[in-house]
Parts: sequence; C-alpha cells; structure tokens
Amino acid sequence: MTEAPALALDGLTKSFGSLVVSDAVSLSVRPGEIHALIGPNGAGKTTLIHQVSGHLRPDAGRIALAGTDVTAMAPHRRARLGLSRTFQITSVIPAATARQNVVLALRPATAAGLRLWPDPAGDAALAARAGETLALVGLEGRIDIPASDLSHGERRALELAMALAPSPRVLLLDEPMAGTGREESAHLLRTLAALKGRCAMLLVEHDMHAVFSLADRVSVLVGGRIVASGAPDAVRADPAVRAAYLGDEAALC
Repeated sequence: MTEAPALALDGLTKSFGSLVVSDAVSLSVRPGEIHALIGPNGAGKTTLIHQVSGHLRPDAGRIALAGTDVTAMAPHRRARLGLSRTFQITSVIPAATARQNVVLALRPATAAGLRLWPDPAGDAALAARAGETLALVGLEGRIDIPASDLSHGERRALELAMALAPSPRVLLLDEPMAGTGREESAHLLRTLAALKGRCAMLLVEHDMHAVFSLADRVSVLVGGRIVASGAPDAVRADPAVRAAYLGDEAALC
C-alpha cells in the first residue's frame, strides 16, 4: 500500500475580489522530503502557505495532512496533527531567552500547555527538550541569551527551533533566509541540510542557491498557477521557469 503524502493540496483556489491568487493549485510533499515552492514576487506563495497553515480559508479545493482532510480545521488543530511553520518576519518574544521561546512553543503540544503554571518537573523536562532542539540549529551556546540580543540570523534559527520543537510531521518554511547576510544564510543552509529527513518540508525561498541545494522537488508558482513541477534540474531547465525569472539564468544557478 502506497504511503499517503505528508501534505497534499488538491485544486486549492483563493480569490480576493476579481484577483485570483491561488488558481487550482495541486501539489504534494512526500514524507521526509523538501519540496520547494518558488516564483516571482506576487505569485501567491505566501497566500498559499497561509491557506495550508489555516490562517486563510481557501474558496475551493482540499488540504490533507497524511491523508486527513484539514481544509476546514483551525490552525491549532492542524498543529496538533503535526503541522508547524515559520514566518517571513521573525516572530519571537524579544525579552525571553532562546530556551524560554522554545519552551513556549512546546507547551501547546503538552499537558503543560493547558495550565498557566506548569509543575517544576514538567518545566525541567521542557527546558531539556528545548536545549536539545536549540542544539539542532546551532544555538547551543546561546540558550540563555535574550532573543533581543541575538543577531538576525540567530533569531531566524531560533524561530526554526521553535517550529521544530513539537516534532512536526510537516514544516512550512516561509522564506527562512529573508534578511540574512551571506554567512548567516550559509549557516541556515547547512542547518536545513542537516535536518533533511526529520520531517516533510514545504520551502518558500527566494535564494535559488539554497533552493536547488536543498530541494528534492521544486514547483514554480506564477500568477497563482503551478507552471512547472519536478526534479530540480528539470525545473531549472524548463523554459516556462526561465521566462518567469525574466531569462535571468544567474538567478537559477
């Protein structure tokens, strides 16, 4: 029996007035793979991510997590089924330490999330798990540093740790390298490469070097439609993809 995709979108459609931003989008992410979603600015990538996460309701179509229809589910219910995400703009609590931010991300997935003041033993267990997760993203030496004192790249890594902490089945990465410098981008690229296989990932990213280094498959969204999808080398050579990027071959190298 064939294993169900970790994430499957079937005919996802969304309009704002007369503007169609998702035009019958269908794609799947297999367990453990990285599926990159690329496209020019205004293609509808973030709108699609919002629909998958439950922050925006599609007008038509179906979203399934490991075969379970979640199209009508609220974001917190999708999270309980194993969906996690990062955002274009870093969303951490500046006054809290790196460890505290990850503990807060863990609590909704545990019994402690139902109580304002968890018991000390529970807190200790969560703190240990938070430390282990921070080590995965290279922040083991910055655990007790307030998020406000971390560099931009470190805050991006912290947000990744927060998304990874609940051990998601599917991770949505919305431009994880946005605003990072060359060294920070290289660090995040190495981190994501090391995490490959831990969960399925749908990656939205403008850094084409990162995309073609990491992705098992690539889909190209233009004007709300998927115009190409497949192995990275095949997509990179597709004329429709090059047209979408205005023939800029350097951008696709």
